[in-house]
Amino acid sequence: MLEKVLPHATLKAKPNLETRIRTLKRDWTIIYDMLNRKDNSGFG
Repeated sequence: MLEKVLPHATLKAKPNLETRIRTLKRDWTIIYDMLNRKDNSGFG
């Protein structure tokens, strides 16, 4: 995944960055779902 974004970067922290990107995507997906769900109990 990181090679597509930064093809010529030789980063040694690649696994850590990919884990962080996955975590951010998961967290933002949860927030997005909370704000846009119809059964959100008045939240958002």
